[in-house]
Amino acid sequence: MNPKKAGLWRSRPSNKSKHTQLAKALTDIYDGLNRWELWGTLGWQDIRHRYRRSIIGPFWITLSMGIMVGALGFLYAQFFGQPIRDYLPFVALGIIIWGFISTLILDGCVVFIASESVIRQLRAPLSIHVFRVTWRNLIIFAHNSAIYLVIMLIFGIWPGARALLAIPGMLILCLNGIWASFLIGLLSARFRDIPMLAANIIQILFFFTPIIWNVDQLRSSRLVAELNPFYHLIEIVRMPLLGRSPSLSTWLVVLGVTAVGYLVALAFFVRFRARIAYWV
Repeated sequence: MNPKKAGLWRSRPSNKSKHTQLAKALTDIYDGLNRWELWGTLGWQDIRHRYRRSIIGPFWITLSMGIMVGALGFLYAQFFGQPIRDYLPFVALGIIIWGFISTLILDGCVVFIASESVIRQLRAPLSIHVFRVTWRNLIIFAHNSAIYLVIMLIFGIWPGARALLAIPGMLILCLNGIWASFLIGLLSARFRDIPMLAANIIQILFFFTPIIWNVDQLRSSRLVAELNPFYHLIEIVRMPLLGRSPSLSTWLVVLGVTAVGYLVALAFFVRFRARIAYWV
């Protein structure tokens, strides 16, 4: 039997079909970026809705994180024999930045699942939901940054001009959060076990990443941290705010992770974008 007549060729998308899928995926992302007023407003509304009728609103997040930073900072400074003036800013920034990264991943897992009703009822770019999650977590990060500002005032810390390097560092973190939301959100819509698996992995990675401990404490085992991409993602923001410059290797690792992440995420989004509405 002629395979063309049997319809077997349809299982392989043609080059024209691939180009069409790529164009639709890129248009989706472009249109989503252009609707920044929509996802910006939705991000604000998410936070306001979560803490409505609360006296201090979203600053409950800051308060709870501030208590954790203070407790861990003073406790582990004694364990590690570190001066509190040096250790507390280090651990505070580590926990704040880790909170931003981990929440981006966990929210990214359910970015499409949580927007099921909107995706099915409204014809809008799917990327809007990803940008909404990123913006919402960036607002929460800004609130939590007040903890470090208080520590700076208490200990008289001034990082100097190097602190400006934290701006491109935060931009890179947001870019990584976007591709991670596209990729993990798509996979989670298809396989519902992934959000639970991701939550458990994030808990384990917290202890394997230099957040409450310094990489210099590893000595000969420093390679354990160097091979951890989350270590480098934290350092590109934490080091400038501590008045130091991230190493060249850290920048190279982060840029490499970002580039590879976007290539993989785009490939999946192009291939399976049309199926998300059925999976959710």
